[in-house]
This record gives sequence, structure tokens and C-alpha cells, in this order.
Amino acid sequence: MRWLITGAGGMLGQDLLAVLQGSDVVAATRADLDILSPAAVRDAVAGVDVVINAAAWTDVDGAETAEAQATAVNGQGAANLAAAAGKRLVHVSTDYVFDGSARSPIPEDATRAPINAYGRGKAVGEAAVLAAGGFVVRTAWLYGAHGPNFVATMLRLAALRETVDVVDDQEGPPTWSYALAEQLVALGRSSAAPGVYHGTAAGSTTWFGLARAVFEEAGLDPARVRPTTSDRFVRPARRPAYSVLGHDRWAETGIAPLAEWRSMLREAMPSLLR
Repeated sequence: MRWLITGAGGMLGQDLLAVLQGSDVVAATRADLDILSPAAVRDAVAGVDVVINAAAWTDVDGAETAEAQATAVNGQGAANLAAAAGKRLVHVSTDYVFDGSARSPIPEDATRAPINAYGRGKAVGEAAVLAAGGFVVRTAWLYGAHGPNFVATMLRLAALRETVDVVDDQEGPPTWSYALAEQLVALGRSSAAPGVYHGTAAGSTTWFGLARAVFEEAGLDPARVRPTTSDRFVRPARRPAYSVLGHDRWAETGIAPLAEWRSMLREAMPSLLR
């Protein structure tokens, strides 16, 4: 199989390349491939068996004042890849296509209801990929060894501050980007039916709970993490209060859902502490 990885320079993209080491892979960073160019995308996709789209506008707050630009990348860019690759495309999406009002794990067929500009742009991309017969894999609360993320921030702050205040009123599934990369590759190699799948860890916690777990796994005192509420950290983009996703469709594929979030964090920590 020949693979094309877009967004290859990002956190998830670098993990995808690591998982696919030894395979026939075309690694396309932002500098290598402009996904807003239909012609460039058609040329890049030619002769490729599986395309995993990890390219994205990821500045959630910045999208509030640059929605057209964010939607161009997350919406039209995904649409260009979908038009060229069709059912060969595995597109990475987000829990932000939902409004966070659920109180039980959100199923794959739930109606999209984004509450911020970033989510609206990702919803446009999802619709285009699904219309072309491709795969959409939604993830949430992603962290990893490459690039900025919440776990890296907690480790950095632990070295700078005696205590850290973290919100305790948002719930989600902390998900290691390397584990997600393995799941995406497994899906690309499978004969699974196209459509929506949820690529998040099992179980859930709050940001406060995750921060305490990070301190514990790093051998630090978790009591240094103090709970607070979202109204203490006002940000331009609204965040869903509940981002726990259901994983029922994996049963159709023969691919096991991702592991429980705390055991996943424990496995990930050696690579995060380097």
C-alpha cells in the first residue's frame, strides 16, 4: 500500500509517520502540499492507496476572528481531498462539531451542532468527506510528544509554579496522538465500511482530573493542582462542556476501540517526559 499523510509536520502527522515507518509513505507538510489547490491535491493523491488527512487549522480561538480562513482549511481543504480521493480518504475531525450539551457518550450518528467557528469549519469538512464516500474519525483532547498540547503545558507549568489552577467543569476523553495514529492506520488497512468513527480513549475525566493524573505519572504531588471553573478562564471561542464520544461502530470493523484514558496516559508518559 502507498500512503499519503497530509499535515505530516504536526503532532498527529509525526506520529502517523512513526507508525508507518518502513511503509511506502508520502509525507506532505503544509510547505509540501497546499490542500486549498484542487490541482495540487489531485496530483498528490494520484497513485496513492490511502490518504490520511491530518492537516488542519487548529487555532480554535483564532478561528473566531478568521472564520473564513479556518473554514477554507478545515472545510474546503477537506473537500478538495475528498473530491480527489473519495473512499480512499481517512479524515481526522473533532468533538467540536457538537455543542457539549450531551450527558452520555455521543454516538457516531449524532447530529452536528457546533458552537464555535472552528467547529463550524470542521463540520463543513466532515460533510464533504462523507458525501464523497470517505471515512471521518473524530477525536478529542489530543496530546502527544510533538507540538503544543495540554499535557505538555502541565509538565511545563509544574516546573515553573508551585500550584496550577485547572478547570473542573469540562469533561472529555484524553487521547494520546500515537495511539490514535495506530488506530487510523489500522482503519486504513481494513475493509471497514466508510462513514464516521470515533477515535478517542475510553472513559473520561475533567481537565482538572487529567492534570492531577499527569502530575502523578510524572512523580509529582497531585495536590499542587487546584480545581477552578471555566468562567475564570474566559476565551474567545466557547468550548463544549462535554466531549465524551461513543465508540460503537468499531465493533463492525474487527478493530478494537482505543484503550482507557488513564492506562493510555501511563503508556504515553515516557515519550512525553523526554
